[in-house]
Amino acid sequence: MTLAVHQVGEGRTMLFQHGLCGDAGQTAEVFPDGIGWRGLTLECRGHGGSEAGSLRRLGFGTFASDLAAFAETLGGPVVVGGISMGAALALRLAVERPDLVSGLVLGRPAWVCEARPENMAPYALVGELLARCDPALAREAFEASDTARRLAKEAPDNLASLRGFFSREPVAVTRALLLRLAADDPGVSEEAIRALRVPTLVVGHGRDLAHPLIHAETLAGMIPGARLVRITPKAESRERYVADVRTALAEFLTEVSE
Repeated sequence: MTLAVHQVGEGRTMLFQHGLCGDAGQTAEVFPDGIGWRGLTLECRGHGGSEAGSLRRLGFGTFASDLAAFAETLGGPVVVGGISMGAALALRLAVERPDLVSGLVLGRPAWVCEARPENMAPYALVGELLARCDPALAREAFEASDTARRLAKEAPDNLASLRGFFSREPVAVTRALLLRLAADDPGVSEEAIRALRVPTLVVGHGRDLAHPLIHAETLAGMIPGARLVRITPKAESRERYVADVRTALAEFLTEVSE
């Protein structure tokens, strides 16, 4: 099984994981420059340049095992973080392998503890449509749905992401990722989250139905000493969103360096 690893920057290590059906470009875009840190992203199976392997193994359990095995090669505990699905993986690593984690960053979390969270229903819908018909017809059915109409009004950035899945290749891998992850849970309990003792940054914003701000607020309230930073929604300004994430990350990484 070949998994791709990408690096941005130079210096101390942050392991920074992408979201569902994303890749290392997502994390590279928001990683701050010139602060003495490097960002490493292990692209999960079926993402970016990584092989998919058995579609039946795609899920949090497999991704978390791959991430832990990679983290073990880094020579000591590192800051671990992620965006959306990547945040859930970082949280699981912090719970299961605290020896590998010196700091935790949860960006726009899409899960807390539960399986099949309501906010992942649009992802499941796209997966179901791709399972029923070819991508062009699936896209037509999606555009006619109540889900698409609601997202157009309330979370246009989420809608843009979902539309991109209809042209993502290979279709079979995309379909499996959407259906399996939308139904999965991160594999952590509320009790385990509350027991964490690691410097933690949680980042969230409004106008995002896929990554509800309440998830970020909930996790920040559960993890002792966690800092919650509310940033500009991507739906309002992608440029300000990127700048806000970079600023929050730079401040957090500078603090944990001291």
